[in-house]
Amino acid sequence: MKTPMSTKIKLTRDEEGESLDNTKYRGMIGSLLYLTASRPDILFSVFLCARFKEDPKTSHLEAVKRIFRYVKGTTHLGLWYPKGSDIEIIMYSDSDHARDYVDRKSTSGVCTFMRCCLASWFLKKQTALAISTTESEYVSAGKACQQALWMKQDLVDYGVRLDDIPIMCDNKGVIDLSKNPVQHSRTKHIEICHHFLRDNVQKGNISIEKVSSEDNIADILTKPLKREPFNYLRLGLGMMEQID
Repeated sequence: MKTPMSTKIKLTRDEEGESLDNTKYRGMIGSLLYLTASRPDILFSVFLCARFKEDPKTSHLEAVKRIFRYVKGTTHLGLWYPKGSDIEIIMYSDSDHARDYVDRKSTSGVCTFMRCCLASWFLKKQTALAISTTESEYVSAGKACQQALWMKQDLVDYGVRLDDIPIMCDNKGVIDLSKNPVQHSRTKHIEICHHFLRDNVQKGNISIEKVSSEDNIADILTKPLKREPFNYLRLGLGMMEQID
């Protein structure tokens, strides 16, 4: 398989589907979860399938088997970490609004680069239901801000001080909200805990910058993609063919 998951797939609980042995299914998911420590390109697909490990169906197993077929065909790929001494952090944040077909919650994805090297990556299903793309993207940017502040503080122990960490986002509404201290109708549904993003922008700890949706590398962590954009963003993660 050229991609770990089809863009047409809609995984649900599939109440009418044939039930499977969840022990075998959990073992397969566990193996893939271990692999995500070095393969961020399968992170979204694995975590989506992992949500159904309590009562797996045939449709869920088919999705997992596709991931294994993709991994088998891409064993030559790995993360590239070139030599270098410069420390410059840039983060990418993205959200897939209401794509979970079980509870319609959004998925946040964040990846962090130190120079051109992928330093960390994660995705998480949001706890609150977002009613707009701006709200879901704002929550994702807040997660990225938490990661940025943690990395800034951690680097201080090594004598490295960073003034401004850019967070790349493809939603103009999020950028406007992070810079505008005046609340309006779009902000009333966003929980207060996420407004610290705007505070840290004003303090100069981070900055929210615009990036096109096609170049937002975190997009690969939040949704299934077609072959061409998937390969492009996978290369953006730093995954390339290993050279002996």
